[in-house]
Amino acid sequence: MRADVVAIGTELLLGQIVDTNSSWIGEQLALAGIDSHFQTKVGDNVGRIVAAIRQALERSDAVVCCGGLGPTQDDLTRQAVALVLGVDLVFDEDRADLIRHMFGSRGREMPRNNLLQAYRPETARFIEQQPGTAPGFVANLEVADPEGTLVEKVIYAVPGVPWEMKEMMQGTVLPDLKARSGATDVIVSRVLRTWGQSESGLAEMLADRIEELDELGNPTLAFLASGIEGLKVRVTAKAATEADAVAVLDEEEARLRRSLGELVFGVDDDTMESVVLAQLVERGLTLAVAESLTGGMVGSRLVDVPGASRAFVGGIVAYDSRVKFEVLGVPEGPVVTLEAAEAMATGVRERLGADVGLGITGVAGPDAAEDRPPGTVCIALDVQGDVSSTELRLPGRRQQVREFSCITALGMLRRRLAGEPTS
Repeated sequence: MRADVVAIGTELLLGQIVDTNSSWIGEQLALAGIDSHFQTKVGDNVGRIVAAIRQALERSDAVVCCGGLGPTQDDLTRQAVALVLGVDLVFDEDRADLIRHMFGSRGREMPRNNLLQAYRPETARFIEQQPGTAPGFVANLEVADPEGTLVEKVIYAVPGVPWEMKEMMQGTVLPDLKARSGATDVIVSRVLRTWGQSESGLAEMLADRIEELDELGNPTLAFLASGIEGLKVRVTAKAATEADAVAVLDEEEARLRRSLGELVFGVDDDTMESVVLAQLVERGLTLAVAESLTGGMVGSRLVDVPGASRAFVGGIVAYDSRVKFEVLGVPEGPVVTLEAAEAMATGVRERLGADVGLGITGVAGPDAAEDRPPGTVCIALDVQGDVSSTELRLPGRRQQVREFSCITALGMLRRRLAGEPTS
């Protein structure tokens, strides 16, 4: 079974909003065993939306339309689908009551325009899940194939608000597609999170296994670049049951970890900071950070993790050299040095009463400082008085250097806590 994705909204074409919905929908279709060969973006114009949907129906069994279900004049998906179906729009009083109730429960008065969202193509049915005011709908239709035989196809319309779209996709669209396709196999994926190697480097390390899997066909491997967050290695397995698929993933993960070693820092939704915090909690240790060029970014990443207070004590942003000297006890003199980073790590550990201190200083750029070129970063760790440090030259412009400094420092701490080399 094949499904096209049609993303609707002029803002997508103008680059005002990045179309992450289509990529997510494409991933979910693949995991459900549904082929998806085309994704289309179209602006807020009824004629062009109709043309895009019709073209998608010519080459696929199903079309997922995303966006254009709001209450304003440029929300045209309902009208376009009705034209494709050759039916009128009808007003659904029950859905209108639900929308009114949503506004009333929030203590807000509903603008009359929102009643536009209670219209649906006459032969369509509303999707049961409706987390927001925009209802989605499902419409069956018959289309003549090249031989003139009528073939049943389906159009799904879901909102462009990501969390609303995902609830409808998971609750109705994906189960309905799987039922229509007759697919019984279970497809499960697992993502290994890596840091410290390039995509080409990972591909070279896993070249023999990739070649083996190309012949076997199950499981499959894919590399997903994630910028400063490193590289993801996605493993996908197909089996008769979920338990069988998970067993395949377990075996493949163990094989990959033997090949990649310390490069793997987590799985699926793990982040470097969530892994570090878990390590600290497991060991009964607390952490304090002293940041110069990163300006609080490390601390911010840490507190983004729920429960961070179990291990993270706090931080000191020592951007001005006087703060380094007077608050952290860094010796007077140059501050972009290993000695300064070490003093920052020890100073913040002692002053905040933590078990572990992390210090970062450097030159983010664009100009050099203290005769050190942009990208020079010194990172130090003080684990209960045992101090280690390293100096790096990181690539990129100012913001990239700062972001790379954060993930690099957290990666060093992860390896230190795991008993691995930190440089």
